[in-house]
Amino acid sequence: MYYVYILQSESFPSNYYTGLTSDLKDRFARHNRGEVGSTNRYTPWKIVFYGAFPNREQASKFEIYLKSGSGRAFVSRHLIDKQID
Repeated sequence: MYYVYILQSESFPSNYYTGLTSDLKDRFARHNRGEVGSTNRYTPWKIVFYGAFPNREQASKFEIYLKSGSGRAFVSRHLIDKQID
């Protein structure tokens, strides 16, 4: 399985990160240990969304969509604003 995920910084709540991995638990831990260059200055992170896909191609297409203008609007409208802590 492959996972597309969205993280929100707990220290800087307006910062989000969208990524793709085959091992969500390990990748999330690496983000929070500061081992990922693009996210290390905004630790700690929490997962606000993840979706599972049977193959990398489908996951990659969804990740690209989420990073597009319409994908960001979808996330804002349906995932971020309705998040429950």
